[in-house]
Amino acid sequence: MEDSSRAKIESLVSTQRALFKTHATKDLEFRIGNLKKFRSAILKYETRIADALWLDLHKSPEEVYLTETSIVLGEIDCHLKHLRSWASPKSIPTPLPILPSSSRILYEPLGTALIIAPWNYPFQMLLNPLVGAISSGCCALLKPSPYTPNIAKVMEELVAEIFDPAYIAMVQGGREVNQILLEQRFDVIFFTGSPTLGKIVMQAAAKFLTPVVLELGGKSPCIMDAGANIKLAARRIAWGKCINAGQTCIAPDYLFVHQSVKERLVREFAIAVEGMYGKVIKESRYFPRIVNAQAVERLQKLMQHGKISYGGEVDVDQKFIAPTIIEDVRADFPIMQEEIFGPLLPVITFEKLDSVVEFINSNEKPLAFYYFGPEKVAREILIKTTSGGGCINDTLIHIANHRLPFGGVGNSGMGNYHGKFSFQAFSHARGIVSSVTWIDLPFKYPPFKFFKWVKKIL
Repeated sequence: MEDSSRAKIESLVSTQRALFKTHATKDLEFRIGNLKKFRSAILKYETRIADALWLDLHKSPEEVYLTETSIVLGEIDCHLKHLRSWASPKSIPTPLPILPSSSRILYEPLGTALIIAPWNYPFQMLLNPLVGAISSGCCALLKPSPYTPNIAKVMEELVAEIFDPAYIAMVQGGREVNQILLEQRFDVIFFTGSPTLGKIVMQAAAKFLTPVVLELGGKSPCIMDAGANIKLAARRIAWGKCINAGQTCIAPDYLFVHQSVKERLVREFAIAVEGMYGKVIKESRYFPRIVNAQAVERLQKLMQHGKISYGGEVDVDQKFIAPTIIEDVRADFPIMQEEIFGPLLPVITFEKLDSVVEFINSNEKPLAFYYFGPEKVAREILIKTTSGGGCINDTLIHIANHRLPFGGVGNSGMGNYHGKFSFQAFSHARGIVSSVTWIDLPFKYPPFKFFKWVKKIL
């Protein structure tokens, strides 16, 4: 696809800022109406969305629905159900010293939003934040990844069909287009991508003091304790690692497994993978592909250290890498130095959980955290570690609850979204105090009469 020109980008930013100044997008019925149009368009385009993601990532229609379209549809439904309540002014208790004034919070849209999405979940991660932008009353400029061109084109057509470009529009291109976008003045930037690129976005936003939501990534740890249900845990870990061929920001990145159950874990992992995808995984229509040849090459290099105890098959032409367990892994290996973003699972054994906690805390704060074992121990581990989110005795599914905030912490991001948190991400909570005019207490004015009594009240 042709890159959007600087002139087009600057024109879109200008027209969106002009529309926002008319206050039209703040109208609650306008927001609700556009959410409904958005939902209808997704249903209309559902087959084309699935076809495009098959071409780009070899995703089955079932996986597309579970991990892409259903999440956006569910987000829209959540906002349609609750938006009137979220957007209404909230009365707040007023402290005694400023009575008889009253206090409330008004939620107002931040303005024009820039939303930049990655390639791994290109539909969900571009359009899910858009729900929050519409819900709050913002205008939005969208930028998909050029690495998944088929779905990018379908999304561009969907957006153009239902939205005025002065309200919501999409631009296409690579890094040069990103650079042009980041030179513009927006009122909020929502970026999903790597921590390295997140720093570039934050640096650009600093020029205008633009608030940012950064949904980044990192190495999300997984722990399998001796007391875990090994068969179930292996199946859920395999599922979390194989969805989208491991190209998931919240996939289990590496696994600490108690040495007493390691051998069984490897066996059960293999059984689980083949139960989902068959003996010849490459022939399964359910197992996705790596996004491009460069990513395949990077993953191959990560496989060169340690011992492959399961999987290891690579087909460069088909961009296929089989689910792979790698043992005898050291902390200084390349596979432990960067986010894997593929179906490779380094496995490290442990005897005592304290050593695992120490290792996790010695690295950057992860986006997700997974523990398999007794609930009581899980609670202790959660107290001693931190992450953006996570699961106990499961993987990935915390992203499916629209009532939970989704986001990172530290190197894995800042800010969160989903459900009400998406509405808040694109809104400003404006605190207002309304004072009466029928009385004006003199205590706040110089010369501060009765100050000793006032001090006791305060």
